[in-house]
Order: sequence, then structure tokens, then C-alpha cells
Amino acid sequence: MNTPTNQDTLGKAESRSRIMLRRFLRNRLAVCGAIIIGLLVIAAIFAPVLATHDPFNQNYSDLLQKPSGDHWLGTDDLGRDTFSRLLYGARLSLEAALVSVGIAVVIGVPIGLLSGYFRGFWDDWVVMRLVDAMQAFPSLILALAMAAALGGGFFNAMVAIGIGFTPAFVRITRAQVLTVRNLEYIQAAKAIGARNWRIMFLHVLPNSMAPLMVQITLSMAAAIIAEASLSYLGLGARPEEPSWGSMLHIAQGYLNIEPTLAIWPGMSIFLVVLGFNFLGDGIREVLDPKLKR
Repeated sequence: MNTPTNQDTLGKAESRSRIMLRRFLRNRLAVCGAIIIGLLVIAAIFAPVLATHDPFNQNYSDLLQKPSGDHWLGTDDLGRDTFSRLLYGARLSLEAALVSVGIAVVIGVPIGLLSGYFRGFWDDWVVMRLVDAMQAFPSLILALAMAAALGGGFFNAMVAIGIGFTPAFVRITRAQVLTVRNLEYIQAAKAIGARNWRIMFLHVLPNSMAPLMVQITLSMAAAIIAEASLSYLGLGARPEEPSWGSMLHIAQGYLNIEPTLAIWPGMSIFLVVLGFNFLGDGIREVLDPKLKR
């Protein structure tokens, strides 16, 4: 009887990786989304290097300047360089996506895992009823209410957005666990005496990750919109911070004088959200076993 060697295992893993990469590259929109998100990450990391001016520096002799060689995208109502503020705004937007979605994953996935695995009164009458109640409110409205209750500030806004996204992760994780927990290899693990925590974290959760990865990507796009909305309303980043939402708030008073003030942050939000949605579609195609290779 032939037993698989380490080389055979590595070969199969490499083959699966090639198949997944080929699926991803075949989706041109997903590749486009990955490029957009890559540019966002580069802008966020290297903002101090790429910025042509201090984003906080106010120059009252250069108010509402049009794009020029010195100010590539012009200046705002306080003479601050728009291009530099966009770069630092990318840093805030990426931080908002990572922090808020991270909070939702850390809270929602374990609750959904425990709820779906053990079931019973806790699952049916406590967790799911609370999730239903939270999802009765649109996530942005819930985030607005929680941000107002917690007080303004970037961190409080991220906590509010993260809690607002948590019910979706609870429901998706629970649905996947309910499917996986009854499969034969899970029953076999129980039959040989494997502990529940080992089954949950080594067998159930890894095989429930495909829809969660897609949800994480789409939630990052929604988090950027939510952060911009809260900052626009004054419940997110402070007015002096280079947030795309606060830049839009400033621009609304000068639309007739200098409409490009609203175009640049608006286009930035549009492209980044579009990139995350395209990337999520590509990840779904890569992880969907029903699609052709």
C-alpha cells in the first residue's frame, strides 16, 4: 500500500495554489481591484514620503488654489495641500477598515462558532434574537447612534462601526458551522474522542472561512463609507485631520467656487470601495469549489 510522502503533499498544495491563482487572474475586475487596494496600501504606508507638503500646514496666502506645479491638486479653504491630505486620508481610511472589521471579526466569529456548534437555548433565544434586533437597524444608522453615545473621535467611531458589523459575522459564521458540524469527518473526530475546542478551531472554523473572507473584504468597503459618513457628520475624525469624509464636509461650502475640492476625496472613496468590491468578487471565485478550474 502506497502512503503519501511529504513531497506529494507539497505538490498537491502547490497545485491547489496554482489553480487558485489562475482563477483569480482570470477575473480581470478582481485583478483591477487588487491593484487599487495595493495602491491604497502604498499611499497609506508611504504617505510621509509621497506627500509634497505638510497636510496640517495652513497657508493663508494660498487659499482655494487650483491645481498647479506646487500644489498638484490645489488647496483647500485654509491653504492646505489637497494631494497631501488625500494621501494621509488613505492612511485613515485603511486604518478604519482594519480596526472596525477586526473588531467585528474578533467578536462575531467566536460567538457564531460557539452558537452554531453547541446550539440550544443560548443559540435560538439569546444570540439570534439579539442579532435580529441589531440587524433591524441599518448598520450605518446603528453606527451613528453608537458613535453619538460614545462621543466623537476616530477610535470611538471605529468601535461603533465594528459593533454595527458584528451581527453579520455572527450570522455567517453560525450558518457555516451548522453545515460543517454534521459532516462525516466531524462525526469521526467526535467518535475518536477529540475535544470540542479542538474540533471547532482545527476542523470546523478552517472549513467555514471561505464566505467569511468574502464578507471581510466587502465589510472593509462598507467601513470606509461608514467612516467617511461619520467624519462628514462630525462624529469621526477631528475636523483638522485629513479624513476623506471631513474633506467632503469642507468642500460642500465651496462647490460653486472650487468643485474639485469635493471631486478628489469623492473619487478616492469611490475607487477604493469599488476596488474592495472587485477584490471580494475575485476571492469568492477563488474559494468557490463549484466554479470550473
